[in-house]
Amino acid sequence: MESPSSTDRAAQYNDYFADNGLGNAVAVVQHPAGEYLNGITYVSYQGPLEDPYVATYNHETEQWFGPFQAGISELGRMPLSEGRIDNHGKPTLIIDDEGYIHIFYGGHGGSARDGVNPLGNVHNGRNRHAVSARPYDITEWVDLDNIPPFGTYNQAIKMDNGDMYIFYRHGAHRSDWVYHKSSDNGRTFGEAVSFLGHRRRDDLEAVDSWYPFVRRGQGDDIIVSFDYHLCWDRDGAPDERGHTPNRQDLFYMVFDTSTGAWHNIEGEQLPMPLYRQDAEEMALVGRSNGLWTFNGSVALDPQGRPNIGITMGEDIGDHAGGPKYMRHFRWSGEEWVGGHPSALPIGNGDLEAPTANSVRFLLSSRTSEGNGIVSWWNSNDGGESFEQGETLLERPNSSFATSAFIRNAHPDARVIVAERPPGTNDRRMYLLGDNGPVRRRR
Repeated sequence: MESPSSTDRAAQYNDYFADNGLGNAVAVVQHPAGEYLNGITYVSYQGPLEDPYVATYNHETEQWFGPFQAGISELGRMPLSEGRIDNHGKPTLIIDDEGYIHIFYGGHGGSARDGVNPLGNVHNGRNRHAVSARPYDITEWVDLDNIPPFGTYNQAIKMDNGDMYIFYRHGAHRSDWVYHKSSDNGRTFGEAVSFLGHRRRDDLEAVDSWYPFVRRGQGDDIIVSFDYHLCWDRDGAPDERGHTPNRQDLFYMVFDTSTGAWHNIEGEQLPMPLYRQDAEEMALVGRSNGLWTFNGSVALDPQGRPNIGITMGEDIGDHAGGPKYMRHFRWSGEEWVGGHPSALPIGNGDLEAPTANSVRFLLSSRTSEGNGIVSWWNSNDGGESFEQGETLLERPNSSFATSAFIRNAHPDARVIVAERPPGTNDRRMYLLGDNGPVRRRR
């Protein structure tokens, strides 16, 4: 008998691991969406009815398991207009020191039925926290009623001593950004602590708001890059659109979890919560000079110097704020440098800085022919110039939503992406690494 050809063997596999993703099934801001631990990569994403789903991949046996539904999101059960998906309750996944898997999901600021939000306004859904019923087991989940419902954009961090932090916006646009700390593997959390404050402006009919990206730094530090959101009143806005995604400028600060204090890049302690005037004076990285921004991610090089990715571009009037091109900033040791236009595309994704002078982005974008691609973009001169590197995935007439890097990622499984073909909200989900998509047997 003849052995199967390579074509026959390839036909037995799919490049995607699930086909039940929904809408913007993953995003950089809700992170991590997955974690690698003990030879297994755990992944999460938004599935049917905006519920969280979790699957695993065993790198030794090359076997997929799941996906399993990990909770019930109120957002997918709200009376929204036909075909509309809220997309703000995508899951964040992290594993505690006892091996229990935690999912934070389901919120877009909470709602009036949950009472008064003491730190802002409300919109929809309910922020929820689910934990696996058994360590390292994704088949059964238990809801823990231990965080407020007024949340969205969850970002989770675990420190070396096992302390867990959950960061999120405590409500809708006009709300503080907060964190909670847990020292018992997420079974209980302390009170919400505001670190970015919202405040009505006295010079404009608008409110100050923010969009941060929070990541583990060196030692006991947590690092934060963030941009400013000018949240216009509908009647006071400069044009008929009212509220727009008008975001501006770029900022950076550091949270020392050993002392509870926050400081800027030069070590000056920051007042908490941080408001706009103090942020502009003490934490500014760079001005966007009339361009609109969309905050990306931040990472440290081996010397502990931050590199930041942020998109900037003109507002051309659509809800997305027009095309924005990724830009790169870094701390030279004396000042913030970069921010100029480069070869980086319109796209989204994450970055890393392997050396003091090298940085690379893993970005989803589109080719001139309209194909969706996920590619590396590399710089060996500190971000002064970039060249496109290896493409990990390409699909015709499509685009991709991309997660931030998986926590402690295996090189073969760095990010989760959702393919977005036109005309449907259904998504194929891919796990991508240095060898392209991690295949799954049909």
